[in-house]
Amino acid sequence: MIAVVNYGLGNLHSVQKAVAFVGGDPQVTDDPQVILNADKIILPGVGAFADGMRELDARGLTGVIKEAALRSIPLLGICLGMQLLFDESEEKGTHAGLELVPGCVVFFRQKEIKVPQIGWNQVVPAKESPLTQGIQKGAYFYFNHGYYCCPQDEADVLLTTDYGLRYASAVQRGNVFGVQFHPEKSQKCGLQLLKNFVEMGNG
Repeated sequence: MIAVVNYGLGNLHSVQKAVAFVGGDPQVTDDPQVILNADKIILPGVGAFADGMRELDARGLTGVIKEAALRSIPLLGICLGMQLLFDESEEKGTHAGLELVPGCVVFFRQKEIKVPQIGWNQVVPAKESPLTQGIQKGAYFYFNHGYYCCPQDEADVLLTTDYGLRYASAVQRGNVFGVQFHPEKSQKCGLQLLKNFVEMGNG
């Protein structure tokens, strides 16, 4: 079973539908025990960083997600969910995150680009990972964000994307994964990535 964490800010239905389509058994939940007993966890999300952390705290889920990560349960953060994995964000002030991936979340300040980035953009693999098997250099994914993640350790960078600068559009630190784009809205490539996550460690 794959727990899709419901903290009030996720695009839950589309994620649940996409995971089921590629053969997963998703369950939308905010129940700590269900999350801790899951085979894998997806932390989706749209909206502001501070709101996301506040809602996780309000539901008693901040410690639960950290505990799950410590138990080596594969965890995938999507869009805001990826950003929440980091130490802190500068969105609307400085706010602490889940501190599962060292680094920070910052605003796109390049003058020549439109912010937020909305639409399709390409990814370039930075290292091999079971999450990105079959994802080719130059594959297109759907993005919608005005802030981007800056991992402290280059070794955590999984995919990069160019948008005024080259930034980490996906990360992996052990069993913790994050993607800035929306795989559930990214057609064939997005479904491939979700399929990889669903099948990860299943033999």
